[in-house]
Amino acid sequence: MAKKMLKVRQTGSPARRPQDQRATLIGLGLNKIGRERELEDTPSVRGMISKVSHLVEIVE
Repeated sequence: MAKKMLKVRQTGSPARRPQDQRATLIGLGLNKIGRERELEDTPSVRGMISKVSHLVEIVE
């Protein structure tokens, strides 16, 4: 069975954000606006995305 994947793009800057939000972006593999990553759809990744939802978007 194939694993579900999510494509995530960073849309906001981590400047003037709390350190834990910056660390979450780095944990997702993002650190520059416009960068995209394909991540496995797991509860932990979903939680990280929801924590920085104002800085990222899920690309269809």
